[in-house]
Amino acid sequence: MTDSQFSRLSPPPRLLMGPGPINAYPRVLQALSTQLIGQYDPHMTNYMNQVMALYRDVFQTRNQWTLMVDGTARAGIEAVLVSIIEPGDRVLVPIFGRFGYLLQEIAERAGAEVHTIEVPWGEVFSPEQIEAALKQVRPKVLALVQGDTSTTMLQPLADIGALCRHYEALLYCDATASIAGNALLVDDWQLDAVSVGLQKCLGGPSGIAPITLSDRFVEQIRRRHHIEAGIRGEEARPGVGSRIRSNYFDLPMILDYWSEARLNHHTEATSMLYCARECAQIVLEEGLVAGIERHERHGKAMLDGLIAMGLAPFGDLRHKMNNVCAFWIPDGIDGEAIRSALLHDFNLEIGTSFGPLKGKVWRFGTMGYNARQDTVLFTLMALEATLRRAGLSLPSGAAVDAAYQHYTDTL
Repeated sequence: MTDSQFSRLSPPPRLLMGPGPINAYPRVLQALSTQLIGQYDPHMTNYMNQVMALYRDVFQTRNQWTLMVDGTARAGIEAVLVSIIEPGDRVLVPIFGRFGYLLQEIAERAGAEVHTIEVPWGEVFSPEQIEAALKQVRPKVLALVQGDTSTTMLQPLADIGALCRHYEALLYCDATASIAGNALLVDDWQLDAVSVGLQKCLGGPSGIAPITLSDRFVEQIRRRHHIEAGIRGEEARPGVGSRIRSNYFDLPMILDYWSEARLNHHTEATSMLYCARECAQIVLEEGLVAGIERHERHGKAMLDGLIAMGLAPFGDLRHKMNNVCAFWIPDGIDGEAIRSALLHDFNLEIGTSFGPLKGKVWRFGTMGYNARQDTVLFTLMALEATLRRAGLSLPSGAAVDAAYQHYTDTL
């Protein structure tokens, strides 16, 4: 211990224009500072019910079991997979970026027999590729990422749910990076389980994971229902399946907590629940279609500006997410030095990537509160100035002009 004290909390005013997290909506930050109440206070349980109703609209679903898992987006992923997978179950994971590998690892840790198919980073799967794998593997679960920020690609999902029904597989989707910035039709696309986070297009902080579960998914996990000894009544009967290997991520117990029974499982993360409620209200007040169009408009302005600057885009642009794009770092340029200069000279953060793309691309996000014209123009101006100082010859002002032209064309 020392006699010195830390200074009061005062982070720098960064503009987060990378692949996430991003700056939260001011209303969400206000919600975060709202006073706590008890977890069984009728106002609190009413807020929980409100959040369930709000996220049914965000997910575009009628699923009763639409709720929150306390933890980051990865907590939602793990809760879904550890609750549905029993040792030896076959799981199929199509991998087109870093987060497909994450699904593979979590499924393996849950004891699954995992089968994978892969395409090069920058591409996505066709329905025919996925159907061929379903036919061969016959998995219990197909686990798939919709939008993978490591590659900025958006996997088409409209045909996958019907294929999974045909081959009697459950379809789980991680839509953390894509929800609210790209179409996600849970019921129409027959998705059985979806988990997300707040820190991308929903415009909040990381720390709570909205999920939605179909009736057929819930029927499967209810077979493994278990109640802790300390709260178990005499009438309780154990499930017929194996006990879920995580207490914290045991979805049947979490469903009990969110049900009218309110069986205690954990102390709800009240402040994060407030944030989730506010994020959903903002998204729905704007309108899902209008919000997706906003993300598309500002994402395309960023894309056009970077291309006009002379940078080369990464990946198949036909399948790029609306809210994030990636560009190759020019030859002879130190990508990390540029990122550092942007951070310290302009308070502006952009991202690099992972694995085979680490240090080779920059990633630019236009998400949630930051999907705005002023943030796009500022990012383009700051990047051009920084690259010029690094010795790169660029067409002066072309990036901002291209973005302005896009905004003029889409009025």
